[in-house]
Amino acid sequence: MLEVQVCNLDVNSILTSGACFRYIIEDDNSITNILKDRVINIKQDKDMLYIKSSNYENLKEVIFDYFDLNRDYAAINKELVTNNCNLKDIISRCSNYRILNQDSFEMCISYIISQNNNVKRISKTINDLSKKYGTKVIFENKEYYLFPNYEQIKNITKDELKLFGVGFRDKYIKNFIDFYPSMKDLNNLSTKEALDELMKVKGIGLKVASCILLFGYKRLDVFPIDTWVKQFISNNYNIKNNQKEIEKFAKENFGKYSGLVIQYMFHSQRNIK
Repeated sequence: MLEVQVCNLDVNSILTSGACFRYIIEDDNSITNILKDRVINIKQDKDMLYIKSSNYENLKEVIFDYFDLNRDYAAINKELVTNNCNLKDIISRCSNYRILNQDSFEMCISYIISQNNNVKRISKTINDLSKKYGTKVIFENKEYYLFPNYEQIKNITKDELKLFGVGFRDKYIKNFIDFYPSMKDLNNLSTKEALDELMKVKGIGLKVASCILLFGYKRLDVFPIDTWVKQFISNNYNIKNNQKEIEKFAKENFGKYSGLVIQYMFHSQRNIK
């Protein structure tokens, strides 16, 4: 077991925030989660994490990267509040929150699946795809399946995808898989270029592309806008309920941390409830 001391981190609220689709809350309140190359189980007791894994190789580095523990959120939050004093209450409710760094290929397909969908169905589809095409891992005497990589899923057909209940998204997933080998390395592109590259795929619009970059490529400057975001910004910042107006407002006020701010907004509302 790996023991890690952390500061200002709430594993449960991060993993259940809606951006992670493969966690399991166990009877002892620990959480089992499936990462790119391993299964982990985390139990938090105040500022200590107790982590078991199917693979202990560089586990501490993996955990720090996954929970974005190498980024100075305190400094970011101070900068955000200094420039936007009206964020003070929102950020104060999110001091334990982080943006997860998840596998980029998995995020691309997961967020295509997420369109007009709910978390329960998204999770089932991802788990079923993994069980059929991914690599089996035995952990704590149970079977788990890693999300399939490109080589494992490259020949899947739309008819096969339909078997997983993806509905109209079958052609979009297939479009992305076919496009993937020719896709430019998004890590080497500016955020605008990366968004444009992703939106070359029919079925990936601005919101899905933004989610992919935020949760799969560590781009905090994207600002995924859905109905909830439009309503929240319009009601709380006296901005017209219009996507272009909201995009302009976010860029001017939150800049390179726009994606983080929208997650704070959503997360703070969960905390209030």
